[in-house]
Amino acid sequence: MAFTPVSWCHSDLCVPDIQAYLHEKDTILLPIGAIEQHGLHLPLVTDAAQALEVARRAASKACVLYTPVLWFGYSPHHLGHLNEGTGTITLRASTLHAIINDMVRSLLHSGFKHFIIVNNQGSNIKVMDPILRKLRYDTGAFICMTRLYGERYMGIVKEVMENPPEETPGWHSSELETSQIMAYDERLVRMDRAVRELTHGPRWLPSEFHKNDGMPEVSFQGFEYFTFPMEHRDFSDTGTIGNPLRASKEKGEKTLELYSTHLAEAISHFQKIPVELRAGAQEFVDRAL
Repeated sequence: MAFTPVSWCHSDLCVPDIQAYLHEKDTILLPIGAIEQHGLHLPLVTDAAQALEVARRAASKACVLYTPVLWFGYSPHHLGHLNEGTGTITLRASTLHAIINDMVRSLLHSGFKHFIIVNNQGSNIKVMDPILRKLRYDTGAFICMTRLYGERYMGIVKEVMENPPEETPGWHSSELETSQIMAYDERLVRMDRAVRELTHGPRWLPSEFHKNDGMPEVSFQGFEYFTFPMEHRDFSDTGTIGNPLRASKEKGEKTLELYSTHLAEAISHFQKIPVELRAGAQEFVDRAL
């Protein structure tokens, strides 16, 4: 590839650099995360930092551009009690939709046609489908969203994690997230504050209902058929879900490399998918109000 930028982050580049890139490729990554409480030992930036780091590494490997990370996400259940001071910043679903729409439409206007949203926050998944579909239906652009993190599906990082399933290695502030933030910036991790905490059923529910992890479902008689709009504090007293005490910087580095390599290899195939834009869809006409 003739295009050799000083950075693969599109905001680090000058206009001629963007134009030179678009002469050869039209793919761009959009990392999104959240600013929300992550227990007692991890920073609020955890989800956004992970999304940024995966996108940065994958972009370098695939030789594609990525935008600055969208720091904020859909985190209403992480606000905590009034005046508790969690520091969480949440966007309403409609606000998140509007931001994603404007980001994609702006980049489409410039000439990008393949969009890969690198998401690293589980609750964003709950509200993103409508805007992804709208962008696809309205423009014809290639739209994809990743979920390169753990929770119930450990996938390619399973062998790196040591926590057993009951200690939910991929969940909120547990082994995986703690390891990745160690790799991102070890100064931000306060392991002297880290605690092992498993979820419990919301105390406003009868004791027959059990909570196994951070998913919306609650177990009753061994089956998960019921879901409730719960606050994170309803089932986790400190904000942690699992056991962060087995985390290490080395594990974080390995998992970030696994995730970013997987994404980079997928990008090589995504770029081959032909795109036929809808008539008039590329120009961002409705861009003022």
